[in-house]
Amino acid sequence: MKKYGLNILISLDQFANVLIGGDPDETISSRAAKNQHKWHWRIVGWVLEKIDPGHLERSIEHDEGKDALK
Repeated sequence: MKKYGLNILISLDQFANVLIGGDPDETISSRAAKNQHKWHWRIVGWVLEKIDPGHLERSIEHDEGKDALK
């Protein structure tokens, strides 16, 4: 049941990423980690790092993001 809940949370994260123009198979955390050069993603990254130090480094998916609209 724990894995099921985690899978649901990841799918919601990916869905939210799609709603803001991202790749359907990438999480917001991964997108934020890759886009730290843009101020709005830097803010997202800062919040995630405050909640969970090291989160961005652990969340980056180098093989995802090619299907993003922006």
